Amino acid sequence: MPMVGRLPDWQAGVVRVLIAPDGFGGTLTPAAAAAAMADGWARVAPADALDLAPLSDGGPGLLDVLSAALPDAVLVAVPVEDPLARPVDAAFLLDGRTAYVEAAAACGLHLLRTGGRGVDGPGVDGSGVDGRGVDERDPTTTTTYGVGQLVRAALDAGATRVVVGLGGSGTNDGGAGLLAALGVARTGPAGERLAPGGLALRGVARLEGWPDLTGVELVAATDVDAPLLGLRGASAVYGPQKGATREQVALLDGALTRWADVLEAHAGRAVRDLPGAGAAGGLGAALLALGARREPGLALVRQLVGLEPRLARADLVLTGEGTFDATSLTGKVVSGVAALAAEHALPCVVLAGQVRVGRREAAAHGIEAEYAVTDLVGLERSLADPAASLSELASRVAQQWSRA
Repeated sequence: MPMVGRLPDWQAGVVRVLIAPDGFGGTLTPAAAAAAMADGWARVAPADALDLAPLSDGGPGLLDVLSAALPDAVLVAVPVEDPLARPVDAAFLLDGRTAYVEAAAACGLHLLRTGGRGVDGPGVDGSGVDGRGVDERDPTTTTTYGVGQLVRAALDAGATRVVVGLGGSGTNDGGAGLLAALGVARTGPAGERLAPGGLALRGVARLEGWPDLTGVELVAATDVDAPLLGLRGASAVYGPQKGATREQVALLDGALTRWADVLEAHAGRAVRDLPGAGAAGGLGAALLALGARREPGLALVRQLVGLEPRLARADLVLTGEGTFDATSLTGKVVSGVAALAAEHALPCVVLAGQVRVGRREAAAHGIEAEYAVTDLVGLERSLADPAASLSELASRVAQQWSRA
């Protein structure tokens, strides 16, 4: 019998495994990651009871997760603009009078080509690589306009509550694009119209117009509590992931400082220091200026998918994501699941594309063990066939953690 970790003495040798991962960059959706883990586990321990509960903290995969949890909800297709103002097909989920918007569907980093492969998939997060060395990641020019188009479409469809999931963006424009799509014009000192993107906000002098959201509840669902500016802000922490150089990070932070001055004066709200203002390149700040209430994305999703009663029926919890690193421990799916597992006195095991967290640090967050796909099959194969690679890792983990 394989060695089992520090687990209870399960009755009749059957392990009840709750499989609750986030997506793996742009290579696997949360549902696909959960299915790959379950497939690999079942090959080794077919008698174990597997409960698949794919999760999202508000980033990519949110609508897939909620579509499964809300069977009466309807996906409404909306043609919008991507981060570079190109047409892209997106959608929001309408459940009665509540609309769920996934910001990454319109401004996600996965919509931008990169000049090479990253750790989570083709490109930094699975975006397409065309072999020409093209790198479209440039948060100085990318826009959240398409997210505003989704919100506008949801309002036009009769939604009175709009939940916007923030995460996985390729933008750093402080939500200026979103506001433009909702009718808020930004101009320079001479009244000139400003170009899209974060860097152009250095020249913003005034805003004109403001949407009437009377009777509408806005919710900003975010996995981060970062403020808009400074060393913990949108530009410094997340700008490099989106392609910003060190020099551009400083310029973008200065541009967002100017944007905050104008935005707060126009909206009559101080938002720059609020938790979540820096989410999705400052998109959180624009939503907060509109009166949105911030809610942790994972908390919202776990309630809708009924995660806690499912934990009560489990013996072991599997979670994971593309790269398990320090940011994973700041309110994202992995750390959130581990914390819930600890509350139920359950061991939690992480399967990730790559692991960049030390064992001691992981244990301090309630994680019993962590395993990397790349350690098993290498980077090239993990990118070429992510589902099969993750499935193979799950089989190896099952050999250690199941009683099969």
